[in-house]
Amino acid sequence: MTTPAQPYFETVKSFADVPITADGVDTEQFLSACDGLVALFDLLGSAIFGFVQADIRTNIAGVRQQFNASPTHSTTLESLVLHERSQPGSRHKGSKCLILLTRGLAFTHNALHATHADPALPLQTCFRRAYDVVLKQHHTFVVRSVVTVALHPTPTRAQFFTQISQGADTDSNNSAKFNTALTNWLVGLNTVVQRTKGFLEEGEYGRV
Repeated sequence: MTTPAQPYFETVKSFADVPITADGVDTEQFLSACDGLVALFDLLGSAIFGFVQADIRTNIAGVRQQFNASPTHSTTLESLVLHERSQPGSRHKGSKCLILLTRGLAFTHNALHATHADPALPLQTCFRRAYDVVLKQHHTFVVRSVVTVALHPTPTRAQFFTQISQGADTDSNNSAKFNTALTNWLVGLNTVVQRTKGFLEEGEYGRV
């Protein structure tokens, strides 16, 4: 007998569980939650998600490389940036990747929060609006055109929730467990994004 697949939120690190202290956002746990986000896009298989996933995966690798190079000085995202920038000759690759990664996370939160908050709103509309608000201003005309085309095959909201629930009962959003997990994940993601965005922009390390 085949064992049913576990719902997405039961298999990955939730952003709700990423520790945030006075010193900042825990780097290792943050990267673990980001790895989980890549797994979410794996479930969907649409061109737009592949586009975002590739960007997020590249920037996770850049932040992780900087963390691995100096883990004792990079326990939080904030300390990672500060330590990297204190090194003579540093090209700030880790910091730049964190800026781009935070931007991708903000896009993801914007889109998924919208579809979770308004079940009547098509998923394509949620991602289109999120792109216009978060990413469009940073892209060239050519990239914008590619994204516009990629958005067309965005799955329906029903298909999306079926995929991330992987067999859990989410019809009409009646599963309290699933909805609680999704809500907590979105709240946690937004908390991390806002904390990191504030640090980066207030310190003039880059604009998210």
